[in-house]
Amino acid sequence: MITKISLRNFKKFRENSISFHRNGVSFVAGGNNSGKSTILQALAVWEFCRTVLEMERGKESLVSGYKRQGLGLSDDEFSPVAIASLKHLWTNLKTQHPEAADGYSLSVACCWTNQINEERELEISLALANDRLFIKSSKSNLLLGEAIPTIAYLPPFAGIVSRENLMSGAERRSLIGRGLAGGVIRNLLWDMHQENEKQRALLKIGRTKIKDSDLQKLRQTDPWEQLQVAMATNFNAQLEIGPYNSMYHSNIKVNCIKGEMSSGIFKRFVKYNPRDLMSEGSGFLQWLSVYVLALNPSFGTILLDEPDAHLHPSLQSQLVRQLELIADNNKKQVLMATHSTEILRYVDHSKILHIRPNKISYVQSSDQRTSLFLGLGSEYSPKLDPLRRNKKLLIVEGPGDERLLRIWAAKIGMRWPVDLVVWPWSASHIERKHLFVQLKSEIPALKALSLRDRDDLEINHVNKLTLEDKSVKNSEADLLIRVWRRRHIENYLMCPDAISRALIRYVEDVEQFFQSHAIVIPPNFASRDIPAALADARGKEMIREGANSLYRNFNISPEDIAKEMREDEIADDIKEILAQIASL
Repeated sequence: MITKISLRNFKKFRENSISFHRNGVSFVAGGNNSGKSTILQALAVWEFCRTVLEMERGKESLVSGYKRQGLGLSDDEFSPVAIASLKHLWTNLKTQHPEAADGYSLSVACCWTNQINEERELEISLALANDRLFIKSSKSNLLLGEAIPTIAYLPPFAGIVSRENLMSGAERRSLIGRGLAGGVIRNLLWDMHQENEKQRALLKIGRTKIKDSDLQKLRQTDPWEQLQVAMATNFNAQLEIGPYNSMYHSNIKVNCIKGEMSSGIFKRFVKYNPRDLMSEGSGFLQWLSVYVLALNPSFGTILLDEPDAHLHPSLQSQLVRQLELIADNNKKQVLMATHSTEILRYVDHSKILHIRPNKISYVQSSDQRTSLFLGLGSEYSPKLDPLRRNKKLLIVEGPGDERLLRIWAAKIGMRWPVDLVVWPWSASHIERKHLFVQLKSEIPALKALSLRDRDDLEINHVNKLTLEDKSVKNSEADLLIRVWRRRHIENYLMCPDAISRALIRYVEDVEQFFQSHAIVIPPNFASRDIPAALADARGKEMIREGANSLYRNFNISPEDIAKEMREDEIADDIKEILAQIASL
């Protein structure tokens, strides 16, 4: 398996080395144009050049000490990746570099360990002269006869056609390199099915049928059998390969049949007419192409460029689980470039290779996912551009909190900051602090205030004047961590006079409502020095969530109450928080 790749003047990478986990699935992630696909393409180019050298010059052309000149190829013979012209392989399209006296100015080197854990390296260099590509092994410590990693590259699924002839390896590679992986999917399935037929024939020699124990083992280990089980499990479908004879068949036929698994046996739906593979949806075909390639025993390293592109989130997670099982069971290495935050949010962080302009490395802790997501966009993207411009952030528990704060600000004559980015997020202060640290690494001048309900936190952990949460260690000078001194923000709405105006009812009726909850509202409702019973009351349940809440009984919202509050009824805690928001 590939442990490291070193690139010189390959596309956007002028001089870079990237290390990989040897086994299992690595999720290559980063923003648009960060170089995810380029890394996979570099490995695909290395595999293509290695294969061509080995086929044309023999394995001795790859071992240490080989001295012959490079091998020339025309542009139409180059097929691993789709490019406008061969010069697009070079950084900034510059194929000539002063340090490359012999003209070999681009190189891709792969490292791996052999069976006795010795490191091996093979560097392949490229030169371009008169629109002709020259390739050679420029650095190697291989010994003749040693195994070399085998790599397969799959770009995003596209290009399926209604008729697909049986192709040579070169024809298949050319289509995949042009981004038309769908044009070879029947060929891959046909190969897999043919190998399964051979295995079945061998197991049947001297018998009328295959032994049950042999059949069970075949179903557990054979790629075609594994594919059929996965198809039945995930899609209630199986594949049917039509007969093919090169003497009178011109195209490979693959049909999809529908049914269901029953006691480990797939039962076809009665009267179901098989359909050609092309009639299936893009997500199904994308999943199938990935699965077929991953199961192929010919390749140890699989390169997948955004295989989740056409998949629903539930299918994305299924695909990842299946890939990880295949990789673990077959000792394969999978490098999967992805933009999917659905995938990246839940996979083990140590499997995520984060591509950034100044650093390429695996994520070291779960907290670093935040920085990764910032580059990807997703649900963070609507807030990032305003944050970069305005550099002021308020984190609240929900959109309702922001609406209440805006109403109270207007009541006390405060103009709500137009350049403030409000981020509703119910996470803890610790998680918010991690978010702030990652954001600040991207936006150095950022200032933020994080505000939460006190909930079950002891009131003595909250600073009486500033409302600082003293239970959280905070060394970030530009992050204010604040907690309401009353249990919930709704506790600041428990003002009988304001509620009576909103309900158009007598104050006594409102007071009676609170007394039914064993709460008496004191005259100094807005003061910091209120009774513990009011500070600890479950205001959220009484105002809007409980079965006997004001909202349930009278259809009155928290915003309706806030709009009726006078300035002198707005609590000192609220005024303090609003002042701190304004000071950002």
